[in-house]
Amino acid sequence: MASERLKVLAVYAHPDDECYCSGGTLAKYIADGAEAMVVSATRGQAGEINDAERASRATLGQVREQELHASCQALGVQHVRCLDYMDGGLADADYEQLVDDVVCIIRDFKPDVIITFGDDGAYGHPDHITIGKATTHALFLAADPDYQNQRPMHQVKRLYYAHFPENNFMLVDAISEWLMSLEERFTGTSEYALGLALFARESTMLQYSRDHVETKWYPPGFTIVEQGEIGNELFIILSGTVIVRHENEDGTHEKLNEIQAGGYFGEVGAATHSNRTASVIAKNCVTCLVFSPAERTNYAGRGVDAILEQHSDDDVTTDYSNVGDATHVIDIRKFISHKVASIASHRTQTPITPDIFPMQMFKQLFGYEYFVQAYPEIQLKTELL
Repeated sequence: MASERLKVLAVYAHPDDECYCSGGTLAKYIADGAEAMVVSATRGQAGEINDAERASRATLGQVREQELHASCQALGVQHVRCLDYMDGGLADADYEQLVDDVVCIIRDFKPDVIITFGDDGAYGHPDHITIGKATTHALFLAADPDYQNQRPMHQVKRLYYAHFPENNFMLVDAISEWLMSLEERFTGTSEYALGLALFARESTMLQYSRDHVETKWYPPGFTIVEQGEIGNELFIILSGTVIVRHENEDGTHEKLNEIQAGGYFGEVGAATHSNRTASVIAKNCVTCLVFSPAERTNYAGRGVDAILEQHSDDDVTTDYSNVGDATHVIDIRKFISHKVASIASHRTQTPITPDIFPMQMFKQLFGYEYFVQAYPEIQLKTELL
């Protein structure tokens, strides 16, 4: 796609869809001279409130619309618009009115390219599926001279669906290697841990990484990590305190230290799958964010002789092993700071700061964006030449 005077329209369901689905692509083409518009069908009124200092249920829609504008500013997007549909209710909205609203936007903005959701809605979200279907329908109606809405018709050149192929990237390994590379032991805050938890959830849900990430609670006295066992998990403490204890050959114990909320443990095992050198025991009620290559089975053993499922270092790559139906891949590594700043603008949803990880790790995680060309349909060829 030539970017000279290119006009790109991205139509999504919620504020923050734009950054995860196509943030880097928008920044890339805008930097090359394109004009872009982002439309959100809702204000995200029914979303989570992960930073209660920033919004209440009554103000969330207004705040999320402001966050959308900040996100688009970080990407360089020149035009931003929120429609008045109810978050979580697009599937039950007046479909013909929704389609007409998008037709009006297309005919007014006159984009060359439209990006939206495909039939899968990224991960099956009904709002995503509905806005993708409505936008696809609107694209054809916008070029139909028989469809009258007091605006001149417009023919869009390309329609793309945001695509999320399964990624081999493992956050558990990348975070572990980063933490161990620091000269001084990292000690975060509970707010950092919360932001990391929400960021990890979004990343794994959209298949940017393939970790198994879950939040676990441990009662006082519970041995979370046992000395000697093979480790393949990284623990970030969300609340509570743990005791790190080494068991000597004669059975006596030596307390090494305590780790509080925002701290981490298990990094050596996570990165190298080696034997744990100490036990980690819950001092009080402890909640941890746990990264692992796969969910531990209910019958997995503990101790030195237990056999735990491991993954090979050969499995860890920065590229996608299976792009599925993708027809286009956009290298956005030069614009990764724009994408990260865009994500960080949505603080009610993902309260992170752009420096939560080194930028190189973000490049590994978000370095490419994938799309499926939906219009014109790519024809299957019957001859090689």
